[in-house]
Amino acid sequence: MRSIRGSSRSGGALPRSSGVRLLPSRRRRPSAQSRPASGARAAAGASSFRGQVARKQALRKGALRDCGQRCVYCATRLDQRTATLDHVIPVARGGAHDIGNLVSACAPCNRLKGDLLPFEFFARHPWAGANFVRYARNVTRALKRGARRAVSLAFAEPDDRMAA
Repeated sequence: MRSIRGSSRSGGALPRSSGVRLLPSRRRRPSAQSRPASGARAAAGASSFRGQVARKQALRKGALRDCGQRCVYCATRLDQRTATLDHVIPVARGGAHDIGNLVSACAPCNRLKGDLLPFEFFARHPWAGANFVRYARNVTRALKRGARRAVSLAFAEPDDRMAA
């Protein structure tokens, strides 16, 4: 005679008196040697994230120091919280993520510049180019030279139109 308990677990194949105990099936886990401990995985991920955050904060602090605590485009005072890093030549246009291409800018100016090249931005906004020449101390000479040219051309255009 089959019991209800035996039939539900074994499909009725084993009688109750057989003494075989059926356990639910378990998946086999990989051995502890083949996978790292969960604490090590979490620590490795957290340390790399912390390293990235620390590097970005150091870059922002250095750019802010090099730019005289001011936005290089509008010359407003900045502090560590309000400063944003701006790539003078945008990464989308082939710029590098190095110190010579990074300046501090306020968020409105950074959004205004977007992914424009310095020549395009300074031609549209000559006041930003004039401030850039004054406050961006750590950028490469070629960038400063280009900014001076763009500003001089932007300021020269209205005079040429009036003379003609």
